[in-house]
Amino acid sequence: MNRNIKPSCSICAWRGTCNKKFSIKDPSKCIDFSLDVTIVLPDDEDDKKEKDKPEK
Repeated sequence: MNRNIKPSCSICAWRGTCNKKFSIKDPSKCIDFSLDVTIVLPDDEDDKKEKDKPEK
């Protein structure tokens, strides 16, 4: 999983019932943010390179 994901209301698991939705200036500081596991995000480029390396 990509660990460099910037928290955002659009990918938060609580976006359906959140009272702060889209009202805070910096969503990265939201203490309620949880990544929605149903959303498929692209893999990190570094992860892809490590997976493609042949094992010794």
